[in-house]
Amino acid sequence: MNDYQPPIADIAFALEHVVGYPDIAALPGFEHADLDTVVELLEQCGEFMAEAVAPTNRQGDIQGSQLQTDGSVVTPKGFKELYQQYVEAGWGSVPLPEEFGGGGFPRTIGLVIQELMTSANMAFSLCPLLTQGAIEALLHYGSDELKARYLPPMVSGEWTGTMNLTEPQAGSDVGALTTRAVKNDDGSYAITGQKIFITYGDHDMADQIVHLVLARTPGAPEGTRGISCFIVPKFLVNDDGSLGERNGIKTVSLEHKMGIHGSPTCVLSYEQATGYLIGEENKGMRIMFVMMNSARLGVGVQGVALAERAYQQSLSYAQDRLQGVATGSKGASSPIIDFPDVRRMLLTQRASIAALRYLTLQDAIYVDRSTNDPDPAVRARADEMVGILTPICKSFGTDLGNEMTSLALQIHGGMGFIEETGAAQHVRDVRIAAIYEGTNGIQAADLVGRKLGIRGGASILDFITTMREVDAELETAGSDFTSIREELVRQFDALEDATHWMLRTGQEDPDGVLSGSTPYLRMWGLCTSAWMLTRAAAAAARTDDADLAHEQLVLARFYAAQILPQASGLLGAATAGSDDLFALDAQGLSGHARKAQR
Repeated sequence: MNDYQPPIADIAFALEHVVGYPDIAALPGFEHADLDTVVELLEQCGEFMAEAVAPTNRQGDIQGSQLQTDGSVVTPKGFKELYQQYVEAGWGSVPLPEEFGGGGFPRTIGLVIQELMTSANMAFSLCPLLTQGAIEALLHYGSDELKARYLPPMVSGEWTGTMNLTEPQAGSDVGALTTRAVKNDDGSYAITGQKIFITYGDHDMADQIVHLVLARTPGAPEGTRGISCFIVPKFLVNDDGSLGERNGIKTVSLEHKMGIHGSPTCVLSYEQATGYLIGEENKGMRIMFVMMNSARLGVGVQGVALAERAYQQSLSYAQDRLQGVATGSKGASSPIIDFPDVRRMLLTQRASIAALRYLTLQDAIYVDRSTNDPDPAVRARADEMVGILTPICKSFGTDLGNEMTSLALQIHGGMGFIEETGAAQHVRDVRIAAIYEGTNGIQAADLVGRKLGIRGGASILDFITTMREVDAELETAGSDFTSIREELVRQFDALEDATHWMLRTGQEDPDGVLSGSTPYLRMWGLCTSAWMLTRAAAAAARTDDADLAHEQLVLARFYAAQILPQASGLLGAATAGSDDLFALDAQGLSGHARKAQR
């Protein structure tokens, strides 16, 4: 099984030449995070992830987390010690505020660290990811008292955090939750209810776990309007910051999952547990979206990260596996990398991973602009771009994570289906990413339902105009870019046609728009990916590195010729409406219920 090699050179090129990171480092508050400092930091981080974290990936998958008879949860061998190393190295605190002990680096750099850690061990990486989501919610809505008590140890990683949203009867329909929160005389709340699918809901890696729990207070409005958000710690916290008695939280069971076995996914029972209100009553949905929007971009990066790890393994295997005789070979057998179809699969992985990395980093760049740019107009536009790009990155990124890890397994042939090679683990681990933090169908609905209509559609149409501007950049780039330019025009035209249809149809036929939302989002994923690859190729052509320029041009040209044309092929599906989707009832969908006609 091939060891993980952090792609620091690829990331450094992306930061410097593709997404414009030096401009972010020049913003107020980020002056200490210049490109040279960041690259050096990421090189050190990559070493830690490759040498300390990556070796635990297989063991975690085989052993899994275990629920003990006393109700405690034990993570796989080595996880606890590894987490302490991670905390001591300070990797989790790099992008968090300095006032609470963080490094104050841009979100973009935190996202790169997350990619490196997820490639090394996705199951392990979920604990810091969920902690960061809880930290984001507290930063935005927590009182000064709650921030002072909980944020420093969470930022350092000494304490971890979770998000408690889902209940057995309330999955994506969060408004159906029934967990109750009754106010106590001292201003705290008594929390009672059950939550499921809680990632790292209990574990042995940290002394304290800070749960952010959605619950309903007495007399609260029905649905999402009546949800509040509470901090419910595993252990109560004394006035001096030390840990007190155990709170009323019990781990009922651990889920038996398809993948990410090292990550304990808990069913938690709250029995009169003490909680503290974050923000105001009935404002929990706002807080939930802060947590989830932070996590959604991170989940998109999981698609990139697992695709990268699987690609490295499949590339190594393709170079070593001898089978058959390739055209023009004079040997008795050839490595399978010499066969055209294997090359097609490898290049599909390579180009897709590069495109997704550029795209998620571009989203993170907009996040940093939306928070730190001194110009209010720039911040506002950056925030709009984040709103558009985040569902694309989450959905398209995780869809491709599934597809690229499957291609990597395919390159292994029958050996890929055998667990010992490790190729199957990547397929199993990444599968959840398209489901949690809002299924990919929900991301598509968010794109057409919330983001499409911003400024009457002008926001998303402006984005298409921005992508079209790459053509002017390529006018002087030479004939090597001609085929790319022609294909971009065709596909951007199709995307714009679909967008205008969505805008025309949305008010009168919302089901029609929702019916086409998933193919429409995929059109966006394909077009934005090609746009980013083209920008990367143009930027590489301006450097003094001929090998880099050739590599990036080949990736962009391959994507434009063999992958991007799928976008216009989806135009019909995006604009077909809902009639056929609802033309068959349940009996008609089952088919076998009909009597055979003779």
